[in-house]
Amino acid sequence: MTVLTLVSLFDGIGVFPLAGSRYGISPTWASEVEKAPISITKRHFPNMSHLGDITKIDGGKIPPVHIITFGSPCQNLSNIGKRESLEGSQSSLFYHAIRIIEEMRCATNGTYPVIAVWENVMGAFSSNNRLDFKAVLESFTKTSVPMPASGVWANSGMVRGNNVDVCWRLKWVLCQTY
Repeated sequence: MTVLTLVSLFDGIGVFPLAGSRYGISPTWASEVEKAPISITKRHFPNMSHLGDITKIDGGKIPPVHIITFGSPCQNLSNIGKRESLEGSQSSLFYHAIRIIEEMRCATNGTYPVIAVWENVMGAFSSNNRLDFKAVLESFTKTSVPMPASGVWANSGMVRGNNVDVCWRLKWVLCQTY
């Protein structure tokens, strides 16, 4: 039986690896720059490699994995932030995750990753006059995505924290591709 492997970009304290490991998925490597969260992840996953700064990772030169997960910085998308959009200094790092996915796919002739999962705040639906979520969808699908006729994105990717057994009531956006 094949053991699925997972990478966590913008790893934080390793929530994606922790969740995956509960279902038999093997966390392989992570990208994070903050020392305190890395130390927590290392305690849970001592054999997981840490590659550091996402801007310096070449997706074609790292071990390929089945699943790439990432919760790119939300500061520029959040309703409580400055709403600088995906062009903001933190949230623009989203495009480095997409680059890594593309580089890995190119290096493996489209075999890996099999799945990519993006997580972010609800503000991603509305930032930049709703154009940021359109950019996210287009980055994942490599095709033009029309704006909804209503001008509002449906909540099809929305997950309420209290519906998935976490103690806070935040809403997230999850986007995945195969």
